Amino acid sequence: MFVGHALLAFALAVLFAEWRGWSTRQALLLGAATGAFAALPDVDVVYAVVALDGGQLFGSGVNPTAFWDAANSVHRSMTHSVLVALVAGPAFGLWAVRARTADGATNRRRAWGSRVASAVLLVALVAVSIVASGALGAVVMGAFVVAGVAITALSRRKTDLSPRVLGLAATAGLLTHPWGDLVTGQPPQFLYPFGVGVIESRVVLHPDPTMHLLGAFAIELAAVWLAALAIVRVTDRSLGTFYDRSAVLGAGYGALALVLAPPTLAVSYHFVFSILAVGVVCSGLSWYRSTPVASLRRRPTAGDVRAGFAFGATGLSGTTMALIGYVVVYVSLWL
Repeated sequence: MFVGHALLAFALAVLFAEWRGWSTRQALLLGAATGAFAALPDVDVVYAVVALDGGQLFGSGVNPTAFWDAANSVHRSMTHSVLVALVAGPAFGLWAVRARTADGATNRRRAWGSRVASAVLLVALVAVSIVASGALGAVVMGAFVVAGVAITALSRRKTDLSPRVLGLAATAGLLTHPWGDLVTGQPPQFLYPFGVGVIESRVVLHPDPTMHLLGAFAIELAAVWLAALAIVRVTDRSLGTFYDRSAVLGAGYGALALVLAPPTLAVSYHFVFSILAVGVVCSGLSWYRSTPVASLRRRPTAGDVRAGFAFGATGLSGTTMALIGYVVVYVSLWL
């Protein structure tokens, strides 16, 4: 769900900005900032790198099980709290305040005051996490704060979004994140640092574990589709962008249901990587058939960027066809 978190927030922000009459550029910038903040809570997996020594993680090749066993001990806790989001979002907005405003006026006192207020709020988050979770809280919340400040600084430097808008984008992105985790593992600790459970168990989409995994993947894919459709809407592209005969080849992925071990949340790497590879192949075929060799020798243009989105759209369509094909074959064989 890493990508889905960011793209769902991106899509909602873009569509909101478009509804409010913002320009295409502003809408996309807002979406990018909101999406970046929506991905921020998953920085908590950095704990696995700190907790594991190199031998456990790389001693006999990359060991994803060791990594996730360590990461899951803290994943979806403090950084996924809506209470933390309601404090961190405005704090990041305050950090974005500059001494020089858009109209050229200078107000260093206001800028420093905002930075101090931001620092107080962010340090308070780290302190509360230390009290609630000890050294673990210092590592995870510290990484969250540092990464959030970095996103804020980059957004302020590369966009003309105001500090207030960035604060709202940060808050919205952080608040949208936890809900996507309800079907893929233990529910987030929505009210951390308080030990009050809001949702006690994972939302089960289907009693069959493979169908549940396929449903969770479909939700992720739906978030990608929503983001792609939002881009199509604000940039006046055609829905035909998603149609290319290369994508139809993805349906052949269903045959792998005959030979692949049925994927589940516990063991899904073979399914996820292989189905994404299908999308890459479909995208590559579309590019190969439509790109003249001569164009590879010149510098990229705006038209190339537009074409690049079309190739990505073909990959998305191909992955979707692959999922449909797999579900049809799996249901026919096993249910």
